[in-house]
Amino acid sequence: MKRLLWIGMLIVSLTARAQFDAAFTNTWALQSYYNPAAAGLDSKLNVQAGVSMQMVGFEGAPMTMVFNADMPLFFIGPKHGVGAAFLNDNIGAFTNKKIQLQYAFHQKFLGGRASIGIRPALLMVGFNGSKLDLNETGDPAFATSDVKGNAFDLDIGLRYTYKKLWYAGVSAIHLLGPTLKLGDDKTHEVSIEPTFMVQGGYTLSFRQPRYKLAMDAMLRSDLMFWRGDINARLLYDGNKHKIYGGIMYSPTISVGVLLGFDFHGINIGYSYEIYTGGVGALNGTHEILIGYQHELDIYKKGKNLHKSVRLL
Repeated sequence: MKRLLWIGMLIVSLTARAQFDAAFTNTWALQSYYNPAAAGLDSKLNVQAGVSMQMVGFEGAPMTMVFNADMPLFFIGPKHGVGAAFLNDNIGAFTNKKIQLQYAFHQKFLGGRASIGIRPALLMVGFNGSKLDLNETGDPAFATSDVKGNAFDLDIGLRYTYKKLWYAGVSAIHLLGPTLKLGDDKTHEVSIEPTFMVQGGYTLSFRQPRYKLAMDAMLRSDLMFWRGDINARLLYDGNKHKIYGGIMYSPTISVGVLLGFDFHGINIGYSYEIYTGGVGALNGTHEILIGYQHELDIYKKGKNLHKSVRLL
């Protein structure tokens, strides 16, 4: 119990868990996860899975898994996009799950594309009191068994993308500010405050066309705590593969490195985040992302065009 309380206080002091949702290092790679307006933004099916193992080496350390997918809806027009995601987050005796569906509408505007998105979600929180070793029994503040609760929620987002040069977006998640009542007797509650996010990025091209510098930033806050993330990646675009390497920085929280490659639509990325608040360098966060992209432009004309040989 003392170890769990210690790590809980440590996480709060780092403000890495100021909000309900876990903070991923590779924010640039999870665009539609953070902002529903990014769903179906291009003509590809995007599928992503990631795991974040935070503060490794500590008992009860957080571990977060996410599965995210989005695509355009060509059968009703390429201006529409849909997506879905599942989040599983374990921290100490708590388990947080989130299932969400999203829809986005895209419209050409001032040479770029403006988007608006909405995302209903189901939140599920569990607390396993049997994991606690309390010195005093019968304390009503702590559940002694496995208790669960759920609630509906809503997220919205706006985004503007100018070609492949830059983008900017804002999103608000947990707009309903749900309170989840746990257990059959509903005596335990978990309240979730709305969180607001501002995100943007710019891609700088060099004279050598195979190299680019991508810079992204995100600021998130629940109006009590905040976290900012800045990262820069040097990209190399080869004939058959793409690779990148870069650094990230979160003021007052952490620094880290980013590595990854893309081969035939398969993306694999890794990052390691070191906390700057007194935690050892070996007790940072390992994050692994695996993604897949597939072209869905069914209107494209070219080599696959065939003529019927049937005589009418």
